[in-house]
Amino acid sequence: MIKNKHYKSIAQVFFVFLAFASHSAMALTSDQAIAKEKGITLFNQYKSAEAELRIAAEAGDAEAQFYLAEEIRQRSQYITPEAKKWLEAASAQGDLYAMLRLARSDNDLCTTMKNCPPGQKTSAEWMNIVKELATSKAEKGDAESAYVMYLATGQLEWLKKSAESGFAQGQWLLAIRYKEGNGSFLLPWKRSEAVENWAKASALGGNPKGMMEYAAILFEKGDMESFRYWNEQAASIGFATTVYGYGSDLAHEPDTYGFPYDIIKGYALIYLLKELDGGGGMDANVNDKLPKIAAKMTQTQIAEAKVFAQKWKATHPPLSFFPDKLGD
Repeated sequence: MIKNKHYKSIAQVFFVFLAFASHSAMALTSDQAIAKEKGITLFNQYKSAEAELRIAAEAGDAEAQFYLAEEIRQRSQYITPEAKKWLEAASAQGDLYAMLRLARSDNDLCTTMKNCPPGQKTSAEWMNIVKELATSKAEKGDAESAYVMYLATGQLEWLKKSAESGFAQGQWLLAIRYKEGNGSFLLPWKRSEAVENWAKASALGGNPKGMMEYAAILFEKGDMESFRYWNEQAASIGFATTVYGYGSDLAHEPDTYGFPYDIIKGYALIYLLKELDGGGGMDANVNDKLPKIAAKMTQTQIAEAKVFAQKWKATHPPLSFFPDKLGD
C-alpha cells in the first residue's frame, strides 16, 4: 500500500510538471514543421530520418522527440542514453507512447541495481504514470488513450473502448484479436461477424491495415469487386505492400484477382516503390517485378508510365509501411 501511495505521489508531481510543460512548449516554424513531416515520412518508410527529426525535436516538438528516440533505439537495438533523453523530453510534454516505451524498458541498469539517481524514474514508475494519464484521458472520451491503455495492460476491455470510440487502429487490432480467439462469444458466427464489423469500421476510418483485413474477408465471401475496391483504396493512401500488389495486379503480373489491365499505371506504381530502398525488402521485390512488366511495354509506354508515377506521387500521400508506433 505504501508503494502505491509513493507511485501516486510521483504521478501527481509529474502531472503538475506536465501542465507547466504543455503551456511552455513552442510551436514549430514552417521549416521545422516541414522537417518533422519529412522525418516521420522517412521513418515510416524504414529510411534514415534522424537529421530531419532532430530539427523538430530540438525545437521542442514532442512527437518528433518520440520518433527521434525510436530512430536511435532501433538503430542501436536498445534504449541508449540519448534515446532515453528524448523519450523523457517527449514524456514531459504528455506523449503517452514515449511514457510507455520508458515503462517497457526492462534493461535499465540502475533499476536492476536499485541505485537510480534521485529524480530518475524507474520503468515501474513510468508505467504507473502512463496508466494514470491514459486512464484519465480515456475516461473523457479520448479513443487513442484507451488504445494506449490496452497496450499498457493487455486488457481487452480497453481495446473495445478504443474501437467503440472510433479509433481506426484500435478497430483493426480488435478485429485481429477476435480473429485470434480472444474475447467471449456464445456462437461462433457472432465472432466472425464481430471480426468483419470491426475490420469494416477500421477500413471506413482510413486505416490501411483495416482495409486489407476487410478486403481479405470479402475475398473469402466471394465479393471480388469489393475486394478490388479496398485494395485500390489502401494503395491510394500509400500503403507500400498494397501498392506493390495493386501495381502487379494492374499489369497482370500475375492476373489473379480480375483487375482491369492497365500496364501504364501498373508499371508506374511499381516504379514509385523504387524510392523505398531502406528497410522492408521492397527494393528486391521491385527489382524482380519491374523488368517483367517492362518486357511487355514499348519505350514510349515506359516513358508515359514514369510521368504517371510523378503525377501520382504529387497527388497522393507518401508511401508508407504504416508500422505500429510501438513496434520492435
